[in-house]
Amino acid sequence: MDLKIGLLPGDGIGPEVISEAVKICDVVAKKFGHSITWKTGLVGATAIEKLGNPYPSKTHEICLNSDAVLFGAVGDPKFDNDPSVDIRPEDGLLKMRKELGLYANIRPTFTFESLLEMSPIKKSIVKGTDLIFVRELTGGIYFGKRGTNSVKNYAFDTCEYNQDEIRRLAKIGFELAGKRLKKLCCIDKANVLETSRLWRKTVQSMEKDYPDIDVSYEFVDAVAMRLIHSPKTYDVLITSNLFGDILTDEASVISGSMGLMPSASVGLKTSVYEPIHGSYPKAKGKNIANPLATILSASMMFERSFNLSREAQIIRAAVSESVKEKIVTPDLIEKDKASTTNEVGDWIKDKIDKA
Repeated sequence: MDLKIGLLPGDGIGPEVISEAVKICDVVAKKFGHSITWKTGLVGATAIEKLGNPYPSKTHEICLNSDAVLFGAVGDPKFDNDPSVDIRPEDGLLKMRKELGLYANIRPTFTFESLLEMSPIKKSIVKGTDLIFVRELTGGIYFGKRGTNSVKNYAFDTCEYNQDEIRRLAKIGFELAGKRLKKLCCIDKANVLETSRLWRKTVQSMEKDYPDIDVSYEFVDAVAMRLIHSPKTYDVLITSNLFGDILTDEASVISGSMGLMPSASVGLKTSVYEPIHGSYPKAKGKNIANPLATILSASMMFERSFNLSREAQIIRAAVSESVKEKIVTPDLIEKDKASTTNEVGDWIKDKIDKA
């Protein structure tokens, strides 16, 4: 199979972890007789510095003309520390989601048996956790009307949703649940928010189309508590943009490190695969960034975009083995026993090559 993959390394540690994922994709392609054409684009702070635009039109064209996109991270402290700047790296991410129609972020949370002690939550609570969040990406408060009135020291952000936006997101959740434990949780704040009431009404109207799915409805604050108290009670969870942004970061600590969890953003056009962590500028250039989330994102890409389940599985197996053998970066082990970013990538590459 000929695979056309767009590469958006981005900022901070993005280029470093993307480099390791490319290494893994190339060895998998060689092993299974595929060819990959890589096209690299600028995004985030890097794109602002070079072109004055966090998501240039050339980058958008690369995404549109690719079968899938592998994305690193965006963000730079010099933008975070200056509230007066008009253009931010994160604007590029939001623009990419909007222009590619990436309306659903699929983010799994799972644990590795050999890393249970790394979780800040009790081993007995997190062991066996395996859940998936489906977060709406192109609507809600991040894209609603907003404004400020400096004279009155006043600002507002508006949360808006329509039924079609909710329905297409929920459809992905129902379908995922049907392939798993057939449990779906809709997260909202329907006791307070009108948009949440629309979410609940819409999902309820879809239940008849999926009679084998057990659907529950929970308030966002209750889910925030239960994710820490009893995460194994969940299977697939669907929610709005803001709630999903917060809850998925909370769920990421269950595994012990944000450097372990992958994600996929899917929608109307090309799908984008990325680690859940940010640009982590403090680690930039130190060869200590954890590449596993990005490598596992590549595994999701092989499975979801190319329907290549064997290729995806061999990547997941090699990652699991690296974790079991403690071939990991400093976020997962004592510094004197840790491997570098490159060493982890090379070890997984060799494991796949010899499999």
